[in-house]
Amino acid sequence: MRFIIVTGLSGAGKTEATRSLEDLGYFCVDNLPPTLIPKFAEACIQSEGKIEKIALVIDIRGGTFFDSLFQSLIYLKEHEFKYEILFLDASDEVLVKRFKETRRRHPLAPDGRIITGITNERNRLREVRDRADTIIDTSKLAIRDLRDKITNLYGDNSKIERHLSITVLSFGFKYGIPVDADLVFDVRFIQNPFYIPELKKFSGMEEPVRKFVMEHEETQGFMEKLMDMITFLIPNYIKEGKRQLIIAIGCTGGRHRSVAIANAIYESLVKENYKASIEHRDINEDVNRGAYKL
Repeated sequence: MRFIIVTGLSGAGKTEATRSLEDLGYFCVDNLPPTLIPKFAEACIQSEGKIEKIALVIDIRGGTFFDSLFQSLIYLKEHEFKYEILFLDASDEVLVKRFKETRRRHPLAPDGRIITGITNERNRLREVRDRADTIIDTSKLAIRDLRDKITNLYGDNSKIERHLSITVLSFGFKYGIPVDADLVFDVRFIQNPFYIPELKKFSGMEEPVRKFVMEHEETQGFMEKLMDMITFLIPNYIKEGKRQLIIAIGCTGGRHRSVAIANAIYESLVKENYKASIEHRDINEDVNRGAYKL
């Protein structure tokens, strides 16, 4: 039986995540009071295999009932029920925008400012976020992208015990560190192509920048040490049951150095037959915000 507890911030995408899980054949229950989790788990066990994939959506809509969540999790652990926690997160800016677009009130601030409700909710969810097996930051994800992530994590291939999905993510520090990153590496020590006129217009996806970044002696030494550490960590993460690993590579704007390095890491992982994907979160942010003209 695969037992997933879906939680996270209001407006972060729990509804879409639940719909994706339903499409994958999960039996989904929304807003179940945490005090009922043990009885529900026992009922599923007694179904004799008729219910094998379950997703429970638990969040602060449960009011005072939410505070009993950890007691229920202790019960599940003591009775050897295996469960996973999926936590949906997003930046304050994005959450405020989503609430305003839908004209919804925040459940923790129905008559006050949305940002106040978000802050209160973050504080209440901090402990459960720390316990989460998987965190997905939906700030810059389209619905299609979120569905793809859910499918990769909880589709049929995730039944394999040693399955690990690795995402290599480039980003710009000035746009914030990805909240769902497991490993974060700073490559701002490499000379910045932004300040070289003939390279500025290119991104790390293109050969002139890629060659410039990768031919540095410092870059080659960094890559050797980094890949040695990553290949050491991956088997140990798998051993501990981790199903998703996000490796974030950051430079100033997320367009040149981090993109080239992230691509090199991704290519190395693929050569080693790891299940890896690549994302460039901020590759066009500087251009879109008018930092320079191409």
